[in-house]
Amino acid sequence: MSSRRRQWLVVVALVALALNLRPAAVSVGPVLDELRSALAMGSGMAGFVTTLPVLCFAGFGGLAPRLARALGIHRVMLAALIVTGLGLAGRAVAIDLALFVVATVPALAGMAAANVLLPSLVKLHFPDRIGLMTAVYTTALASGLTAGSALTVPVAQATGSWRGGLGVWALLAAVAVVPWLGLVRHDLSAAGQRTTSMRRLLRSRLAWATAIFFGIQSLQAYSVFGWLPQIYRDAGFSAESAGLLLTVVTGTSIPASLVLPRLAVRRPRQRGLVLALCACFLGGYLGLLFAPGPGAWAWALLIGVGTGLFPLVLTLIGLRSRTPETTAALSGFAQGIGYLLSAAGPVTIGLVYGATGSWTVPLLILIVLLVPQAATGVIVGTPGYVEDDLAPPPGPALVPADGAQ
Repeated sequence: MSSRRRQWLVVVALVALALNLRPAAVSVGPVLDELRSALAMGSGMAGFVTTLPVLCFAGFGGLAPRLARALGIHRVMLAALIVTGLGLAGRAVAIDLALFVVATVPALAGMAAANVLLPSLVKLHFPDRIGLMTAVYTTALASGLTAGSALTVPVAQATGSWRGGLGVWALLAAVAVVPWLGLVRHDLSAAGQRTTSMRRLLRSRLAWATAIFFGIQSLQAYSVFGWLPQIYRDAGFSAESAGLLLTVVTGTSIPASLVLPRLAVRRPRQRGLVLALCACFLGGYLGLLFAPGPGAWAWALLIGVGTGLFPLVLTLIGLRSRTPETTAALSGFAQGIGYLLSAAGPVTIGLVYGATGSWTVPLLILIVLLVPQAATGVIVGTPGYVEDDLAPPPGPALVPADGAQ
């Protein structure tokens, strides 16, 4: 296979993979009521199921760099897609709650592994086009997110069951396997090579800033995805209008994903982009606090632009590491710690809302979190490489003895 044909195959494989990295997580929410009735799912278990994607991102994503070093990145990507597809098919035919959860975990685990390795794959195949290729795959990822949210219910209605609405995404995963079959034959493992481990990154200020920045932006996003419709419902909107406003948020992430990575790589510093997107979140939250009804569409649009921090931080992971192996380690470190941090977001917001009966305090919490989000984002948006944090300090200068020439 020629180098050019192989690059095009990688592009197709990237897009096909990215389209599959969100439906497994977001397709449950739209049919949750039907699931609860069919599988005798209590409210506590429903909360666990909706939090499971973030927990799996945190728990399984960190294993991906080690697997890629041992087996090869393309083989791990192919395996992740197969596991995801089998899990999606399994939960669509589950006859009880236990089987549903057992099938959901591998579906999300495969998704988590692939999610971590995407920045490394771009660094490996397109080191001089990180912005363009990150834009390509994050746009596909955002499209998959929007499709999973918007199409699950219509497919379920067309097939007469929630099983069809969930099972259709297994077919998408099966189609995505095809281009990866053509890449695995060229795979090489990195076993025995000197690479940056995630444990070494514990000593890196830049790695910690990236992890916290990633975690808070994920916390913001998942809190919005989970609770924005209820905020609008409480402001007097119908269920249909509230769902449409959430679609504005997720839909806005598609053009944001297309534009922001390319803007980021053209700038020596990305701090301005970070602060601008944090300001969009701030404007949207303040609008929800003081005028949730009159400016509803504007607030949804602002928050949607703010969620562009996700493709931006993925771009920065590639820009702040020198090699594909270090990119994989940094991505696993940031996403493992970040998703663990973000898991507390939707739950905490829900508990505070339940305790206060108002959205004022929950929104104020999200506003306060914009401060550390912006601070760590400024650090990550400043030029530098994570490898520089890990380099041994220079030894003391040797001073020649008196009389030496």
